[in-house]
Amino acid sequence: MSGNVRPISLRSAAATSALTQPFEIRPLPPNLVMGHAAREATPRRTKIWEFNTNLHCSIIGTCLSTAELRNVLRKLGKAPADSTDHELHGIAVTLAGRHDEPARRLHKALDHNHKLAVSQFAKASTEADVRALWRDAVRRGDIPGAYWATLTHEATSQALIREAFGEVHMLSHLVGSANRADIRRLKVLEDERAELSEKLEQLQLAMHDALTARDAQINALRADLEGRCVPARHEPEPNLRNQMAELERRLAAETQRRCHLEEKLAAAQTAAALERVARDAAEQDAQAVRQELEAVEASLTPEAEEDAAPDIHLDGSVVLYVGGRPNQVAQMRAVIGGLGGTLLSHDGGVENHAALLPGLTSRSDLVLFPVDCISHEAANAVKALCRQTGKRFVPLRSASVTSLVAALQDWRTSGLATAAE
Repeated sequence: MSGNVRPISLRSAAATSALTQPFEIRPLPPNLVMGHAAREATPRRTKIWEFNTNLHCSIIGTCLSTAELRNVLRKLGKAPADSTDHELHGIAVTLAGRHDEPARRLHKALDHNHKLAVSQFAKASTEADVRALWRDAVRRGDIPGAYWATLTHEATSQALIREAFGEVHMLSHLVGSANRADIRRLKVLEDERAELSEKLEQLQLAMHDALTARDAQINALRADLEGRCVPARHEPEPNLRNQMAELERRLAAETQRRCHLEEKLAAAQTAAALERVARDAAEQDAQAVRQELEAVEASLTPEAEEDAAPDIHLDGSVVLYVGGRPNQVAQMRAVIGGLGGTLLSHDGGVENHAALLPGLTSRSDLVLFPVDCISHEAANAVKALCRQTGKRFVPLRSASVTSLVAALQDWRTSGLATAAE
């Protein structure tokens, strides 16, 4: 390499995506293309061996990546396995200056790799068009294909070649500066990667130890289980699989039996709850009946036993009885009359008109109605009328005479009759 030759290392940058090989910058001679006059007479694309050797370094370094260059030279048998990228670059630059088959293969590889750019530049018919396409490619950072298409275009002049070469030369400086920053960042990232790799290795070792300990524990438990399942030596060894099948069958039967018993228990608990409710209701009815009987007995007690159960004295009170059974009205009227009162009756709207209730209610001192022998509408109407007129009303347990007598006794003696709200 001569004294005025300056080796420049160009690396790929994200903004340019090009300039991936080192190439030498030499002073460019006046004539950059051999046979330029004949080429101007008959326009055609320039072959790589027709360029001055000063351009071959930039063409190879810019337009072919190291992988692409190694692949081309391997096919030509010119890429020893231990060759460095710089050595392969030098081999390719030497081949580019020869008018032989390797040079033609190299030219064909460049055309193939950049056929899209060559096709786009082929639409340009003047040097100005080619220059415009080249500058647009530089602005977009699409250098490799545009550089090859510009240099080889049939309308490209010596001046345009110098211009393109100069821009690629300056871009090499920019890429070199960017590479230095990238190298610093790469060093930091490599350090971080080494640290993470070490941590990952430690985690893997810890996980391996944990898995090994787990497997050992499982094996120990399995051995212990097998030892417990093996019978004594003096007994015949049973088929372990048959034992397990029998145990599973018994377990399934017991599970089914348990589910059946749980269902029976739930049904029994439901029935018991219903029975408790019915029993409570029956006890309440029995208590009410006992109270009614006590009231009747008290009303029929001889005068000699008056101290035990006092008589009922209505003192002319008017009692309205709503609902009940028509065949009992006469008996009830006689009972109330015997107690010193007057009975008014209304069947709750069966035959008696409901419009009679307000007048009857206003005339009475107490209103009674049996809850088991009156419609809901009539019962609600009686309650509403009593609240409006301030009359007392007592719902009776049943339509019997004993319920009537018991209610009268409570009203006169205990004051338990319901007051109108």
